[in-house]
Amino acid sequence: MTGTEGPDNGLVRLDGREGEGGGQILRSALSLSLITGRPFHITHLRSRRDPPGLRPQHLACVRGAEVLGGTSEGASVGASELSFTPGSVRAGDYLVEVGTAGSTPLLFQCLVYPLALAGGGRLTLRGGTHLPHSPSFHYVATVWQPVAMAYGLPVHLTMPQAGFYPEGAGELVAEVGAPRQPPLLVELPARGMLHEVHVSSFVGGLPFSIAERQSRATVATLRERGIVAEAENRPLPVTRSTGTVTFVLAQFEHTIAGFTALGEKGRPAEEVGREAGEALAHFMETGGALDEYLADQILLPAALLASGRLGKAEPGTTRFTAARVTDHLTTHARVVERFLPVRVQVDASGAVEVRPAG
Repeated sequence: MTGTEGPDNGLVRLDGREGEGGGQILRSALSLSLITGRPFHITHLRSRRDPPGLRPQHLACVRGAEVLGGTSEGASVGASELSFTPGSVRAGDYLVEVGTAGSTPLLFQCLVYPLALAGGGRLTLRGGTHLPHSPSFHYVATVWQPVAMAYGLPVHLTMPQAGFYPEGAGELVAEVGAPRQPPLLVELPARGMLHEVHVSSFVGGLPFSIAERQSRATVATLRERGIVAEAENRPLPVTRSTGTVTFVLAQFEHTIAGFTALGEKGRPAEEVGREAGEALAHFMETGGALDEYLADQILLPAALLASGRLGKAEPGTTRFTAARVTDHLTTHARVVERFLPVRVQVDASGAVEVRPAG
């Protein structure tokens, strides 16, 4: 990550070609800018993606950050650079229309920390809740949420309507509380014994038999690998969109992990179910305490702890192991270091440490 860091309130310059080269840099920068009050300028946005530049789903994050407090220059579909100047985030209730192809969970994770540090409130986000290349609502509600709570960030999530690609039309509602007493140290070197696996198979606006076929395939896939799982099948409330999703939640002795597989037109339900089961099986073959998605998502609360933003915490360090070191993880780490006085060490083996700088 190429960046220039000045005084505490100085402009942060970012090069979007570095790291994973996608929307992660922008989303992280928006959240951290609102948290720290530091403006940023980013160039070469998504220059290695096809098509390059800002897409509607990324523009939705910029607009959401503006609703919370701030102004942007150059933010339009296809833009390769933009500037963002944060304002004063205030506690309160906010409504953001993400759009049909926009991910409400991604926008939520961009806005939740600034709102919490401002005193909390309610986020109502309308758009997609279960989209490719994005955490699903169920992942955020059952895997991310307990981690946030462990860092002293109380959040309650509900989903009045599900939204699938391409129509979206879903809704995520987050009741965000002010930070509570933070932990002094977070250490997650190993996941420990597997305690329980729960399979949830959902359909929205489609025959219920699809959910049953998905869950049967997931349970069978796990059984082949010696993993016993309980399953439930449920309908999801939808408006205009239709879709299916299988979600596997694994509770370990020390950690929790989640895996999502989405249905799509023409794809057999059995294939969706197998994908979800195989994702957990592959995770079990690694030595990481956290799945690759949570390893990325835990960085920001860990950095807030290390920088003292959550309250006094000595030593304020987080250590964990990741199932896989991804470009998302390393990119996020470098962006965090540009905005906050922290150091993020990522070892090729998967060991990660987030600590105060100095």
